[in-house]
Amino acid sequence: MCYEEKLCIRTMEVFCLKTLYVSDLDGTLLRSNEATSEYTNNVINSLTDRGIFFSYATARSLITAKKVTRGINAQIPLIVYNGAFVIDNVTEEILIGNYFDESVYKLLDELFANNVYPIVYAYIEGKERFSFVSELCTDGMKKFLYSRSGDIRTNSVNTTDELKMGDIFYVTCIDEPEKLEPIYDKYKDIFHCVYQTDIYTKEQWLEIMPLAASKSNAIRQLKALLGCEKLVVFGDGKNDIDMFELADESYAVENAHEDLKKYATDIILSNDEDGVAKWLDGMLG
Repeated sequence: MCYEEKLCIRTMEVFCLKTLYVSDLDGTLLRSNEATSEYTNNVINSLTDRGIFFSYATARSLITAKKVTRGINAQIPLIVYNGAFVIDNVTEEILIGNYFDESVYKLLDELFANNVYPIVYAYIEGKERFSFVSELCTDGMKKFLYSRSGDIRTNSVNTTDELKMGDIFYVTCIDEPEKLEPIYDKYKDIFHCVYQTDIYTKEQWLEIMPLAASKSNAIRQLKALLGCEKLVVFGDGKNDIDMFELADESYAVENAHEDLKKYATDIILSNDEDGVAKWLDGMLG
């Protein structure tokens, strides 16, 4: 079968099957300057205006995700906090939410016992907050908090007991690997844990979420919500492996981690070359 025949068949599949396209943000849809390009914005806005189902899945909150994708005006559900929530991009209503049960308190006590003092995300009295004990922050935490200066969710507290307030859905630890790796090893099968080096600051992060909160599970939930039959995903990091395993087709950007590329259907242009948007434009434009 020649290339033109394969392309024709592929094009028919694209438009006959109700397909959900999901991209990671940092290192994938975003350029290295932590923003989507005008070209990417135009492609996604155009495709979603035509009824194409596109979303993104990110570890970022809704506030910071919308800040770095401000040129994307699409009315699409978004997957944030590594799958803790699926949120309507227009109304900002939580469509799907995954919260910790009471087991999170035992986790927090163990973190404190090991001199790890996290940033804890929770809904407190109906408002989203991220809480931290200022005097116990590591340098890495201070850098992160500085990058969030002016954020209305900021909640500096005085005691570790106050980190247990509200309906908790996300715990972020930024500390030395020697302290974080044993915790990751102990809890990786109990909670959904992401242990990786931040691509911008190079600080070591351990992010802990309810077991049900993952990119792959949120994508599965969103796919069912939209009634889609096929899933195509894009990513760059090892934490994207689970959604690559779930997808019918998966594309790693050129700058992706080598471990992720092993799971990819194909390799596309890098994030700084607008690889995702160019693939979408070429296949669907």
